[in-house]
Amino acid sequence: MATRTTRSVGAITFSLVGFLFLVELTSGILQGFYVPLIPDLVDHLRIRDGDFNWFEAGGLLLSAIIVPVFSKLGDMHGHKRILLISTALTAGATWWLAVTADFWSFLAAWSLQSFYVVWLPLEVALIFDRGRRTGTAASQTRRAAGFLVVALEAGAIIGALGASAVLAAFGGDLMLTLFVPAVAVTLVFFAILFGVPESEPLPGRSLDLVGFGILTLGLIVITSGLVLLREDAGMMGLLGVVGLIAAGLAILVGFGFWVLRRPDPAIDLRVMRRPNMWPVLVTAGLFGISVLGAQAPLTTYAGTDPALGYGLGLSSGQRSIIIGVYLVAMITGALVFSAVSRRVAPRLSLIVATAVVALGYLLFLPFHLEAWQVITNMAIAGLGSGALVAALPAAAAAAAPRGQTGIAAGMTNTTKTIGGAFASAIFGVVLVAGVTGDETAAPLSGYLTVWAICGVGALVAMVLLFFVPKLAFADVEEDPALSPSA
Repeated sequence: MATRTTRSVGAITFSLVGFLFLVELTSGILQGFYVPLIPDLVDHLRIRDGDFNWFEAGGLLLSAIIVPVFSKLGDMHGHKRILLISTALTAGATWWLAVTADFWSFLAAWSLQSFYVVWLPLEVALIFDRGRRTGTAASQTRRAAGFLVVALEAGAIIGALGASAVLAAFGGDLMLTLFVPAVAVTLVFFAILFGVPESEPLPGRSLDLVGFGILTLGLIVITSGLVLLREDAGMMGLLGVVGLIAAGLAILVGFGFWVLRRPDPAIDLRVMRRPNMWPVLVTAGLFGISVLGAQAPLTTYAGTDPALGYGLGLSSGQRSIIIGVYLVAMITGALVFSAVSRRVAPRLSLIVATAVVALGYLLFLPFHLEAWQVITNMAIAGLGSGALVAALPAAAAAAAPRGQTGIAAGMTNTTKTIGGAFASAIFGVVLVAGVTGDETAAPLSGYLTVWAICGVGALVAMVLLFFVPKLAFADVEEDPALSPSA
């Protein structure tokens, strides 16, 4: 009987992963589709190239706010229900992007489209909930998360390669081109509605609106400081940056005092400071430095004229190939992680993945003058990055108590986003600081600093993961008395 039950639940989980694969494939398409169209979007909106950074800033800010709130709502009301709501909001924003032609409307729609960032944490929580009864929730979630990351990166490749082809097929009509991702998100809404079973939320929960309000205010203030950091505003601007970031951190300290006094807080810091949780969250933040902050510097380095003594001088098409190699490496890393996740201790897999990321970026320091060296380094970093994208939310979900899997998985995404936002702002300053006169290319010292920060950040994460208990994230049979149906 036990075997039959396990197989039944396993079959349901396999079906669930199949439908969620489509969701992450669509998420990847959204992330890759607009990148080749940026010059066309700039012309369409009649803005400057630099103004497009405001869309990135708006998306990052809303992402940092959305994920913890919607992850907590998923724990309270069911992860499928919140996944449907976030998909509907993403679909509406994507349709809005296709029909708007002014800067502020596009900025609002672009920011609201960021609701897709909560999909992966909710999916991880759904999978973990389905496997909980079998005592194999942790291992099933790790395997499934690897396949979801494969879908995510494959979708990014499809989106990046398909956008230009679709634009050409529609004769350069940008509006018709932007209808394509809107249709994809709309279709995936129905895939979730009819193909994904609901999780079992823990009853008696409440939403700490005051706590989330304080958190939102702190993130807005810090992000405002990071946006200002990107601007060349002199000493007064620097003082404003320091003041805003300090004020934001002070607000977050106040948030900590607030939630520690609440019985059901916005984010349970008592859980987040456990020895099997805080190293994972810090690792996610440090990982955000490279996976979100280092991609633009790598792209600009690949296009830098080698007559300067560094850079590769690659065309946009050749740079796309290098990015494609990185994404394929991430897919490979996620597949390898999925394949070995049941044979290798979860903590060890995290340590190895961070070590591989560190190796890839530190290799840039001595080896960066030839295209094959850059491609090799990016492929190595991509292998570790693909594994970490899958491993971190799965590890957080396994470490969280009943009823907090969604918020735990979501916090890895939030800390990763914050780490990437900090890195993006700091890297922008580092790459501009050494530019003199009429020069436009960033100095080699700036690129070396970027790669060193990425590599050292990954090494620090690797060391911190040794503080995780050896048996953390392992499968644990659930106590039947804790079941809502008991």
